[in-house]
Amino acid sequence: MTQQPLRREAVSDQLHAVLRDRILAGALPAGTPLTSERELSAEFGVNRHAVREAIKRLQEARLVQVSHGGRTLVLDWRRTAGLELAVGIAQAGSGPALPELARDALEMRACIGADAARLCAARCSRETANAIVEAAACYALSGPDLAALGEADIAWWRLIVEGSGNLAYLLAFNSLVGGSLNVGEVPMDLRTAELLDVDAHVRLAAHIAGGEAEAAERLARELLGRSVPSVARDRAGRGR
Repeated sequence: MTQQPLRREAVSDQLHAVLRDRILAGALPAGTPLTSERELSAEFGVNRHAVREAIKRLQEARLVQVSHGGRTLVLDWRRTAGLELAVGIAQAGSGPALPELARDALEMRACIGADAARLCAARCSRETANAIVEAAACYALSGPDLAALGEADIAWWRLIVEGSGNLAYLLAFNSLVGGSLNVGEVPMDLRTAELLDVDAHVRLAAHIAGGEAEAAERLARELLGRSVPSVARDRAGRGR
């Protein structure tokens, strides 16, 4: 086998990414043994310690299972891996699943936001509801500067997600707005329409303050869902 030497810096990270991508692509199928430490060391020109570190990270991501006898089996990542796998792919900027990840993250953003609005309307305190209403009333003052509107929008949605009382939603929100998950380039016309729709922000805040959970969910899904179809259309156009 031809040796594929890696860059000397953080070789275990590089090897982990290569093996991860092989697993995701099916080059290392679920249920089969992972390439041995000796073979990986020879293939990439790295020492056994770097190989073990890479395999340890695969194990932590639940991509492989290491038995007590030392045998390492590839797992079916669709059944075992968690959201941290998507974060790792996005941060690396590579991997077979990356093209779909942008669409999937946008869909997740819309779903989490809609349900968070529903839960917030049903659960949040009067103090939180008032803060959401006040933030929506001040939202128009940020326009028409899109950058300022974007920052105000994130702060406003944070109030809603925190008000939902769902910690899992809050952590996912942090990954989305913090840049850990690459949601791709949202077309400017759709993003502009979402940010400039001050009325929808004000009405959604009113639904939450009024405890109107179903109405809040519908409006939030409509507002956040505008960018989702655009990704599918753009990808379909590139495929023609």
